[in-house]
Amino acid sequence: MTDNELLLAISNMLEPVRNNIQEIKGKIKEIEGRLKNIEVIQENGVLPRLETIESCYTSTYERYKNSTEDYEIIKQDISILKKVVTEHSEKLQRLA
Repeated sequence: MTDNELLLAISNMLEPVRNNIQEIKGKIKEIEGRLKNIEVIQENGVLPRLETIESCYTSTYERYKNSTEDYEIIKQDISILKKVVTEHSEKLQRLA
Protein backbone atom coordinates (compact mmCIF):
# COMPACT_ATOMS: atom_id res chain seq x y z
CA MET A 1 0.00 0.00 0.00
CA THR A 2 1.41 3.39 -1.00
CA ASP A 3 1.59 6.37 1.29
CA ASN A 4 -1.23 8.11 -0.59
CA GLU A 5 -3.47 5.06 -0.32
CA LEU A 6 -2.69 4.82 3.39
CA LEU A 7 -3.46 8.51 3.91
CA LEU A 8 -6.71 8.15 1.96
CA ALA A 9 -7.71 5.15 4.08
CA ILE A 10 -6.97 7.04 7.29
CA SER A 11 -8.88 10.06 5.98
CA ASN A 12 -11.89 7.84 5.20
CA MET A 13 -11.72 6.37 8.68
CA LEU A 14 -11.63 9.83 10.25
CA GLU A 15 -14.58 11.16 8.23
CA PRO A 16 -17.24 9.80 10.65
CA VAL A 17 -15.28 11.30 13.54
CA ARG A 18 -15.25 14.69 11.79
CA ASN A 19 -18.99 14.43 11.18
CA ASN A 20 -19.60 13.59 14.83
CA ILE A 21 -17.49 16.54 15.92
CA GLN A 22 -19.47 18.87 13.65
CA GLU A 23 -22.72 17.44 15.01
CA ILE A 24 -21.52 17.95 18.58
CA LYS A 25 -20.48 21.54 17.81
CA GLY A 26 -23.95 22.22 16.42
CA LYS A 27 -25.59 20.77 19.52
CA ILE A 28 -23.28 22.81 21.76
CA LYS A 29 -24.29 26.00 19.94
CA GLU A 30 -27.96 25.05 20.37
CA ILE A 31 -27.42 24.39 24.09
CA GLU A 32 -25.58 27.69 24.47
CA GLY A 33 -28.52 29.50 22.85
CA ARG A 34 -31.02 27.78 25.12
CA LEU A 35 -28.85 28.51 28.16
CA LYS A 36 -28.72 32.18 27.19
CA ASN A 37 -32.55 32.21 26.97
CA ILE A 38 -32.79 30.65 30.42
CA GLU A 39 -30.41 33.25 31.82
CA VAL A 40 -32.45 36.08 30.31
CA ILE A 41 -35.71 34.61 31.66
CA GLN A 42 -34.19 34.28 35.12
CA GLU A 43 -32.71 37.75 35.08
CA ASN A 44 -35.79 39.53 33.72
CA GLY A 45 -38.62 37.40 35.05
CA VAL A 46 -37.76 35.11 37.91
CA LEU A 47 -35.30 37.17 39.95
CA PRO A 48 -37.42 40.35 40.14
CA ARG A 49 -40.44 38.28 41.21
CA LEU A 50 -38.37 36.47 43.84
CA GLU A 51 -37.13 39.80 45.15
CA THR A 52 -40.74 41.02 45.40
CA ILE A 53 -41.78 37.86 47.26
CA GLU A 54 -38.79 38.17 49.58
CA SER A 55 -39.59 41.80 50.28
CA CYS A 56 -43.22 40.93 51.03
CA TYR A 57 -42.25 38.14 53.43
CA THR A 58 -39.60 40.28 55.09
CA SER A 59 -41.96 43.19 55.71
CA THR A 60 -44.69 40.83 56.96
CA TYR A 61 -42.22 39.17 59.30
CA GLU A 62 -41.12 42.55 60.67
CA ARG A 63 -44.77 43.58 61.29
CA TYR A 64 -45.62 40.36 63.10
CA LYS A 65 -42.33 40.20 64.97
CA ASN A 66 -42.94 43.62 66.46
CA SER A 67 -46.51 42.82 67.47
CA THR A 68 -46.02 39.47 69.23
CA GLU A 69 -46.04 41.17 72.61
CA ASP A 70 -49.42 42.70 71.74
CA TYR A 71 -50.78 39.25 70.90
CA GLU A 72 -49.77 37.91 74.28
CA ILE A 73 -51.48 40.83 76.02
CA ILE A 74 -54.61 40.30 73.89
CA LYS A 75 -54.64 36.59 74.76
CA GLN A 76 -54.45 37.42 78.48
CA ASP A 77 -57.24 40.00 78.15
CA ILE A 78 -59.46 37.49 76.33
CA SER A 79 -58.81 34.90 79.00
CA ILE A 80 -59.85 37.38 81.72
CA LEU A 81 -62.94 38.37 79.71
CA LYS A 82 -63.95 34.71 79.38
CA LYS A 83 -63.68 34.25 83.14
CA VAL A 84 -65.71 37.38 83.88
CA VAL A 85 -68.42 36.50 81.34
CA THR A 86 -68.64 32.97 82.74
CA GLU A 87 -68.97 34.31 86.30
CA HIS A 88 -71.58 36.86 85.29
CA SER A 89 -73.53 34.25 83.33
CA GLU A 90 -73.59 32.00 86.38
CA LYS A 91 -74.77 34.88 88.60
CA LEU A 92 -77.50 35.78 86.09
CA GLN A 93 -78.62 32.14 85.96
CA ARG A 94 -78.92 32.07 89.74
CA LEU A 95 -80.95 35.30 89.75
CA ALA A 96 -83.37 34.04 87.12
